Amino acid sequence: MRRRMRGLAVAAIALTSVLSMAACAKDTGGTQPGSTNTAEGCKLADKPPAAAATSSAAASDQKVDGSALKVGLAYDIGGRGDASFNDSAAAGLDKAKADFGIKPENVKELTAAPNEAEDAKLTRLRQLAGEGFNPIIGVGFAYAESLKVVAPEFPNVKFAIVDGVVDGAANVTPLVFAEEQGSFLAGVIAAYQSKACHVGFVGGVEIPLIQKFQAGFEQGAKAAAPDIKIEEKYLTPAGDFTGFQDPTKGQEVATGQIEAGADVLYHAAGASGKGVFSAAKTAGVKAIGVDSDQYNQKTVEESKDVIISSMLKRVDVAVYDFVGAVAKNDLASLPKAFDLSVDGVGYATSGGKIDAELQGVLEGYKAQIIAGKIKVSDKP
Repeated sequence: MRRRMRGLAVAAIALTSVLSMAACAKDTGGTQPGSTNTAEGCKLADKPPAAAATSSAAASDQKVDGSALKVGLAYDIGGRGDASFNDSAAAGLDKAKADFGIKPENVKELTAAPNEAEDAKLTRLRQLAGEGFNPIIGVGFAYAESLKVVAPEFPNVKFAIVDGVVDGAANVTPLVFAEEQGSFLAGVIAAYQSKACHVGFVGGVEIPLIQKFQAGFEQGAKAAAPDIKIEEKYLTPAGDFTGFQDPTKGQEVATGQIEAGADVLYHAAGASGKGVFSAAKTAGVKAIGVDSDQYNQKTVEESKDVIISSMLKRVDVAVYDFVGAVAKNDLASLPKAFDLSVDGVGYATSGGKIDAELQGVLEGYKAQIIAGKIKVSDKP
């Protein structure tokens, strides 16, 4: 009897092993053309066609002389040092100073306070214009209403606004971006890097501008992995702009998404992104930065090992190009929007987390977007 029971036990173990192997085979799902399906990670869609090789246009040899300019920069909340949006603008200004010969004493930078009254923005812009700064750049859509008032008061001053349009003000140049296109590529990166096929988006403030980031990210992730699960949450509602400067809340929301199962997080939350990175580092998951190449940002250096890429919103390029266009008196040379076709948005490869295979996939999607074969929505 004892020998018979031992035989039944061995048979049961063998059957369990067979069933386990069958289950693993089912989970793996086999390999589809263009896929890299494994037991871990997403079941990926077919890769896009490889991008055709292109030759970049030769850089202009024309020397730009900006030595006579006095440049004013009015930052959004966070200012220089936010490791994101404002720092990108600062980088463009620094490059313009170096390349165009702008004297340090002919540059002035002022920064907005969280939830400040509109009068504070009016005062800031009038101060710069009254002190003879020209051009003046408002960094952020929050300056749109103030520029409607101030720009007509100083018709000879060339203003620009990042992320905004001021209708009826001929002396205000809009510097706008296709954030949804760059965020699409961030979504593809997240899908390829996620082991759980579960990712998250953390937005700073729930406004149309930040919803462009969410929309592109979700579309890109689902294009690469149709079955992917996506968490999304905003730190504050529209009207409360502290969501761009609250790392503690960013960490709290990111931790919630990680506990829900997300293992790659993408943020569009300004300085609050520092908290998202901290949560990712603590939990041992991955993160994607925004605006600047955040892997190389000193203010988030302690979290750099979890930053696999950043969606580059080239505010630095827009600021630099605008200052140069003013110096050359050629504002018509600026693009209508800084999109993928002019490298106004893109993705960072610092840190070596984007291998050649994934970069090929990203360039394939990028080529399809530029060609109009993929239309990226700017609304979730």
